[in-house]
Amino acid sequence: MTSHDPVDERERESIATFISVVPALPDPFDEHAGPVHITASGILASDDGTMTALHLHKRLGMWLQPGGHIEPGESPADGALREAAEEIGVPVRHETEGGLLFHVDVHPGPKGHTHLDLRYLLRAPQVTPRPADGESSQVGWFAWEEAGVMADAGLAGALRAARALLGKA
Repeated sequence: MTSHDPVDERERESIATFISVVPALPDPFDEHAGPVHITASGILASDDGTMTALHLHKRLGMWLQPGGHIEPGESPADGALREAAEEIGVPVRHETEGGLLFHVDVHPGPKGHTHLDLRYLLRAPQVTPRPADGESSQVGWFAWEEAGVMADAGLAGALRAARALLGKA
C-alpha cells in the first residue's frame, strides 16, 4: 500500500505501522501467535451504492463494519467476505475479482491485542439482514451520512474512502 493515498492522518499512521510492524510478525494472520495481528473487514455497500450495512458489536457496543480474525488457510479478502456474510447475513461479494483493498486501520482489540485491519469494498443487494446465530441481531442498512455520524474515527475514514470509490462522496 505504499502507493495508496491515505484518506486522513489516522490512515497515514496506520499504513506506517503496517509497513514497520508486519515484516517482524512471525505469523501475522494468527490471532494466537501474538498480541499484534492482521484482521480483515468489509465496508459493505448496497448494489445501488446509496447505503452501507453496519452491526452493533455485542461486546464493544459500537456500530461497526463486519470483520474479524482471519481463519487458517484463508486470505484476508476471503476473511472479510466470510465475516460480512456471517455478521450481516446478506449475499455479499467483492467489488472486484480477488477483492478491492482500499483502507487500513490500526486499533486496539480485545485482550490487549492490536488489530492491523485490512478493509475491502464489498457489495450486496439491499435485502433484510439475517445474521448468523450467535452474531449481533442489531444490524441494518444506513445512508452514508447517517453511518458516518454513528462511526468512530477509524470507520469514518473508511466510509469516506468507500463513498469516494463509489462516486457517492
